[in-house]
Amino acid sequence: MITFDRFEQGRRHILTMSYDDGVAADRRLVEVLNRYGIRGTFHLNSGTLDTPEHIRSEEVAALYQGHEVAVHTVHHPHLEALPGTAVLSEILQDRQNLENLCAYPVRGMSYPFGSYREETLQALRLCGIEYSRTTQATHAFALPENFLEWHPTCHHNDHLLELAERFQKDLKRPWCSDCFYVWGHAYEFDNEDNWGLMEAFCAQLSGLPDVWYATSIEIVDYIRAQRSLKISVDESIVSNPSARTLWFAKDGETVAIRAGETLKL
Repeated sequence: MITFDRFEQGRRHILTMSYDDGVAADRRLVEVLNRYGIRGTFHLNSGTLDTPEHIRSEEVAALYQGHEVAVHTVHHPHLEALPGTAVLSEILQDRQNLENLCAYPVRGMSYPFGSYREETLQALRLCGIEYSRTTQATHAFALPENFLEWHPTCHHNDHLLELAERFQKDLKRPWCSDCFYVWGHAYEFDNEDNWGLMEAFCAQLSGLPDVWYATSIEIVDYIRAQRSLKISVDESIVSNPSARTLWFAKDGETVAIRAGETLKL
């Protein structure tokens, strides 16, 4: 039996972080993440850059190097309350502004206030957004059915260390394949004086050999490529039409398949 429970380099588990608003405290958060080799996505409102308590436009590319910059709209409105043209403008303009700063295509997003409606999903597709994170905690480690409604595992103030312990237990279970997705706002660590929580979390989960430390868009790109594998009816032949090496399991054994390769299993 073929199963898609292997990720980059054949690892079976993913850890990713997701932080909103582009606040000044991101500087300290990025330093913590970098020190522990943990990676994440930072969703920025381009309309609040260069304002008090937010980062400067000129530092975006350097500050978030090695992480991902993603859309959070220009002005952080409730998208479900806006007419369709305004939704498109908020997303597209933010995307363009951020691309001008970080010099790569920006393809991800998180919903301001976590709110959206069905029409919002249609707008995202038109704007070239390939995933968007909500604020609805699952307290689980599953990948989403629809990346435009990507529900995170938890906010960092929501049983973070307890969930980290569950995640570590799953590392020892050969049948488990997990994606631990944490979100929040960096200013909350200042407000609640709990930077120690993030330090403890990162120390607990850093450097684990079976964990892929990834950004949101890296996960999306990998899963979509993996799902594009072409497999014969009896699962004896697998072809990889993508431009990257992928991993999967055949009867529990890890298999790597190079870009453009066809394997006889």
